[in-house]
Amino acid sequence: MVGEHRRSLEPADVADDPLVAFRSWYAEAGAAGVVEPEAMALATAGADGAPDVRFVLLKAVDDRGFVFYTNESSTKGGQLAANPRAALAWRWEALDRQVRAAGPVERVADTVADAYFASRARGSQIGAWASEQSRVIAGRSSLESRVAGAEARFAGTTVPRPPWWGGFRVVPERVELWQGRDNRLHDRVRYRRGPQGWVRERLSP
Repeated sequence: MVGEHRRSLEPADVADDPLVAFRSWYAEAGAAGVVEPEAMALATAGADGAPDVRFVLLKAVDDRGFVFYTNESSTKGGQLAANPRAALAWRWEALDRQVRAAGPVERVADTVADAYFASRARGSQIGAWASEQSRVIAGRSSLESRVAGAEARFAGTTVPRPPWWGGFRVVPERVELWQGRDNRLHDRVRYRRGPQGWVRERLSP
């Protein structure tokens, strides 16, 4: 039951660096049996300012931020090109926890994207070549035809990373850890980047 995992959360309970704190909570979510703890909501907005959101998978947490990969010609890729800022959210129900983060977005180095693409299953590599992500298609058969074409193209060879496929890193300016408590009196700890480094503060629920 969720209630069995509820606990208190104070600013002094977590690391000075929100990325360190996130890694700790992420590991606890995995240990608690959360299915796909890496699933995160990614919110973007294009040049018109209209918000858009979808779920993607977190692929790395490095010293600068949160990394995910996508087709850069997709809707979200176009929005990030026009307005390189994003917000993220995770929900780990087994622990009654949420995490939010927001900040500017930068492209991951090509060498890093190449290494990650090479680690993917071959079927996913082929899919990256076959899918014109976010574009209207006539039907499933047209997608399957493109998959067959990509399989034939790369038969017997290593599948390279498509030039339109890459990684993005959300460099957080704000990170919030949210711990569910009884009677909706939740504990919230926010990190915000200040002139001298990270500032931790408790928020009202």
